[in-house]
Amino acid sequence: MEPPTITGRINAKIFEILEKNPEGVRWTDLLSMIKKWDPSLHPKTVNGCVWKIIENFPDKVYKPSKGIFRLRKFSSKKI
Repeated sequence: MEPPTITGRINAKIFEILEKNPEGVRWTDLLSMIKKWDPSLHPKTVNGCVWKIIENFPDKVYKPSKGIFRLRKFSSKKI
């Protein structure tokens, strides 16, 4: 079932992308992937969702280095 809000849909897509990339994803690549997935989304909405993902889900997402987003469940694994 798809989340009812635009933000919810974007957040779900971010988690889907991060799940497929255990090494993490760069900020710009994440923005590009979401834009490719749904070009009708306003760029500022997408940017805001990516910017806030760590603040909104600190138990699930972190930044191992500047500009890289990664799921916490992959933090202890050696890549």
